[in-house]
Amino acid sequence: MGTKYLQLIEKTLSAYTEEHIVEYFDRVKREGLTEHGFPRLTSNIGILIANGKLKNMYDLFCEMMEFCCKTIPHVKAANDFSIREVVCCMMELEKNNAVDPANLARWKEYFKEIDPYTCYDVIAKTPTDPVRNWALFTGVSEYFRNAMGLGDSTEFIDIQIASQLQWLDENGMYMDNGESDNHQPIVYDICPRGLFSLLLFRGYRGKYYKQVDEYLRKSGLYTLKMQSVTGELPYGGRSNQFLLNEGWLATVCEYEAARYKKEGDLVLAGKFKAAAKRAVENTEYWLSKTPISHVKNCYPFRMHFGCELYAYFDKYMITAASNYYAAHLFCDDSIETGEFDDSPSIWCTSDHFHKVFARAGGYFLEYDKDADPHYDASGLGRVHKYGAPSTLCLSMACCGKKPRYKINGAEPVYLALCPGIQKDGEWDFSADPKWVHTLTDQETGADYVSLTMESRLDEETVTVNYKVDENGVSAAVSGKGEIAYALPAFTFDGEKETEISVEEHCLRVTYEGWVCRYTFSGKLEDSGKTAVNRNGHYRKFYVTGRDALDVKIELVKK
Repeated sequence: MGTKYLQLIEKTLSAYTEEHIVEYFDRVKREGLTEHGFPRLTSNIGILIANGKLKNMYDLFCEMMEFCCKTIPHVKAANDFSIREVVCCMMELEKNNAVDPANLARWKEYFKEIDPYTCYDVIAKTPTDPVRNWALFTGVSEYFRNAMGLGDSTEFIDIQIASQLQWLDENGMYMDNGESDNHQPIVYDICPRGLFSLLLFRGYRGKYYKQVDEYLRKSGLYTLKMQSVTGELPYGGRSNQFLLNEGWLATVCEYEAARYKKEGDLVLAGKFKAAAKRAVENTEYWLSKTPISHVKNCYPFRMHFGCELYAYFDKYMITAASNYYAAHLFCDDSIETGEFDDSPSIWCTSDHFHKVFARAGGYFLEYDKDADPHYDASGLGRVHKYGAPSTLCLSMACCGKKPRYKINGAEPVYLALCPGIQKDGEWDFSADPKWVHTLTDQETGADYVSLTMESRLDEETVTVNYKVDENGVSAAVSGKGEIAYALPAFTFDGEKETEISVEEHCLRVTYEGWVCRYTFSGKLEDSGKTAVNRNGHYRKFYVTGRDALDVKIELVKK
């Protein structure tokens, strides 16, 4: 796997042509260093050169590295991110004697000039300052600089770390939006855990070591419950559905695998190795697309479909490589990869993250009880099966108001697998944020799981019992009077259309050699509306009936 991570970095970097890199460098020289995308790109080129790759780019890399190292100490350009990554590049170059020693010595001297109180954009001045994850990036960057002998700022580092420990919930998940906000983004839980892992791996044993270590231990075990059978990080909130996400996931899993090997628990170590492998497989799938993009769809990357304003290609594509470098650092190939933990389970996050995860029989479900309406929708927003394309049924719910990421071609519609009722002559589905969702019952058997979700709007309630096993997902819907259940039909991934066929009691979606098959009682209706998420476009169908409905979801080979 250690070699595999280097291959992923190289494949990610192949998305940038040399012409693109030169144009990017010319722009940065002309406009100045304003953000961390360029130093990140530079660092990853250097890491590959240090490992015997991209030798044709040596001269260009040295010029780029000189520019970055000389400039960073004197400008605020998201150095919170860059300094750690540039130091990692120096580490690799030095370890492998891959660069002229005079160049390396000069670059180190530049970094000795850094004043942590003026160089970083975000710092905590006291341990209780209400700053978010940028201060953690700052603390980790500064620790890496110190560990290489380029600074001495222990107190500063401890303050940054302390300021971050206040944002952990009871499961050790990081609340980037603050404790009072119940719409916590999943990516900003896994990212701080990756950063804390880097901190301890590099040797931090300061005053907060034990707290950080226990936090990682607790949240690490929950990671196995949250990861999809397809290897993916859960959806939810900002910065989701990017290739960089599984890089952080692999990083955390490699770190925990090494932890349990040291403790002698080779079975658990093997499970984490298997989880890291699944994350890698998912990234390889997306990197096999042409052209390569940084987000999980097939739109031309310059369209920025599915991306927030800050999540542009030059910054977020190379971030996947940086995250896989962290996994490469942690990787211990002496640990035997075990079986992926696909045993039947149900796990619920705290209400800050409001997620329910269920798996059995090769299927995986993610239910969001209180979705952030700017990014997602409440309801069953993910149904995956190992081997099937993640987007075939639904990999994330569709936002109903104008989302805070770029879409095109349709008026947004809330869409998840969810029930609905008739209200004022119109169908009202529980994907809408005004509904309240509650997990009322759950059961885990030897080869199945069952969970009952109650969706309530004012005084009206609809209940859905989901049973998951190797035969698929069965949803038994019950309510009073006319009820409905929404079915998403994937139509377009940005490059190609799916094939949709409709029968009296069956709806099929065919894509990449797989079929999502919905069978149901009741009557099928086409809403005529198109829903959109980061992955592409979906048609909103629904089935209707009186008092009770049965729906079955199967993902099968064509």
